[in-house]
Formats: sequence, C-alpha cells, structure tokens
Amino acid sequence: MADGVVEDVPEESRFVYREHGAEAELVYRRNGKRFILVHTGVPDELGGKGLGGMLVEAALDRAKQEGLTVVPWCSFARGWLQRHPDATVGVTIDWDTQPPPPH
Repeated sequence: MADGVVEDVPEESRFVYREHGAEAELVYRRNGKRFILVHTGVPDELGGKGLGGMLVEAALDRAKQEGLTVVPWCSFARGWLQRHPDATVGVTIDWDTQPPPPH
C-alpha cells in the first residue's frame, strides 16, 4: 500500500499521487452537481500499491463533502465502485449515463 497523499488539483481537473517523479491520476469533469470520473492512470512503476483505489476514494470523499453525484465513465473507477459498495455509502452513483461517443 502507498504511503503518500492524493492531492486534488482542481485547475487540472484531476486527483494526483506523486512518488519518485512518477504520477498516478484520476481525471474528472465537473458539470453542475455531477462529478464525472473520466480516466484513471497508474504507471507501471507505481502499480500494485492500490493507488487506483486511493484515487477513486479521494473522488468519493469530495463527492460526499459537496453533495455531488458520481458518474463513473472510467472503466477502472466503475469496476472499483462495484467491488467496494461500502465505500459508496452516502454518495449517489449514476450508473446509467454513458460517455459520449468519440468524434
């Protein structure tokens, strides 16, 4: 498990975990009261530490604090949320809204 801290970088619309020059991230979009989880990326050198889950948990914490509906477009985040239903207590999850088709 990682020891560091996940940082919210709102000006870049992402949560970030940094270690030894590498970054793991969860990219999001905010649309009113909807908190869209777009993409989770963990580089190989940071893999196996549970960082993806830590990033999703950080997003859930923000959603709880601000009363946001989480929209998991990211396949990793969607799977993590489905495997950890206890983590979603107190958060509204929109499972039905899908990402727009690519152009």
